[in-house]
Amino acid sequence: MKAGLLFAGQGAQYEGMGKSLYDAYPAARDIFDRAGDKIKRLCFKGTKDDLRQTRVTQPAVFTVDAAAYAALSAELARTGLSKESGGPVETAAFAGFSLGEYAALSAASCFADFETALALVEKRGAYMAEAGLGADGEQKGAMLAVFGERQAIQDAVNSVRAGRILEAVNFNSPAQTAVAGDADAIADFRKKVKETDGLKAVPLNVSTAFHSPMMAPASDKLSETVRDMDFSAPRVRVYANTTGRDLMDGKPAEISDAAWIRKHLALQLKSPVYWQETIENMIADGVRFFAELGPGQTLSGLVKKINPDAPVFHADDAESLKSAIASIKEMI
Repeated sequence: MKAGLLFAGQGAQYEGMGKSLYDAYPAARDIFDRAGDKIKRLCFKGTKDDLRQTRVTQPAVFTVDAAAYAALSAELARTGLSKESGGPVETAAFAGFSLGEYAALSAASCFADFETALALVEKRGAYMAEAGLGADGEQKGAMLAVFGERQAIQDAVNSVRAGRILEAVNFNSPAQTAVAGDADAIADFRKKVKETDGLKAVPLNVSTAFHSPMMAPASDKLSETVRDMDFSAPRVRVYANTTGRDLMDGKPAEISDAAWIRKHLALQLKSPVYWQETIENMIADGVRFFAELGPGQTLSGLVKKINPDAPVFHADDAESLKSAIASIKEMI
C-alpha cells in the first residue's frame, strides 16, 4: 500500500509547534536537538510575530517537518506497518509545499544530512526575506488565497497587472489559487475580486510575494549558494512544485543528478507551485493514502478539495501522530 507523504510549508506555523513531538518521540527529539537550542526555542516558545518572519519561519517549519517524518517513520517501523519492517505500507512518494519541498528532499536523502539541509533552508529564508523588502526596508509584497475557478482568477490577474508584479503562483485546488505581487497591485486586485461574481480573496500569513518574479534576486543568490553543493537523486519519488511530476522526469542523460537538483531549487523560488497537479499525479501513480507532516492541516484540506475520496491523515503533534497510526491500521 503506497503512502504519499506531504510536508508543510511556510504559513502553517503556530506557537508551540513540535513540542509534543519532542516530548513523546525520541526520533523527533533527535532532530530538534540537532537543529539546536535557537530553533527549539522559536518552535516551542516563539510568538506569532516571531514565527511570521521569513528568515525565522523557514528553518523552524522545516525542523518540525523533519521531526514529524522521523517520528512517523519510527512508529511505522515499531508497529510493523512499514515495508522495511515487513508490513504493507510503502512510503514511496513525497511532496512538499514550497519550503516543504526541502523537507521532502531531505527525507528522500538528497542532502548529505539534516544539518546540511537546515543550513541551506536558513539561507533560503534570508534570501527570500531580503528580496521581499523595498529600499526603505518595508515589506513590498503580499499574497492572497483566492477562491473561485482558476481561469476566472487568472483573467482577473491579467486585467489588473498593468506592468506590475502580480501573478497566480500557487495552484492549490480546483477552487483555490494563491496570487502574489506588489502591495499596490495586490490592493487593486482585491478590489477587482470584490467586484467579480464567484471570487473571494483572503490574505495569507506570509511576509511577501513568494514564487513570483519578486523572488528573482533570491533565486540568483540561491543558485550561487548551491553551485558547489552535492546532491543525490531521491531514493523515492519526489514530486516537484514546478511541474507536479517526479522531480527527475525529463533529466537529460548528460546532466548530473546534482546539477539537475541545483537548477530546480533555484527555479522553484520564483516559479508557481502546481499543487493540484501534484496530488492528482501522486494518486494516478498509485498512492492509496496521504499523511501530512509538519505544522497544521492545510495540505490535508487541499487534498480533500482535490479528491474528496482520498484518505488523508496528519501528524503535527503526538496526539495526531498516534491517531494517524491507528487510522492506517484500520484502513489496512
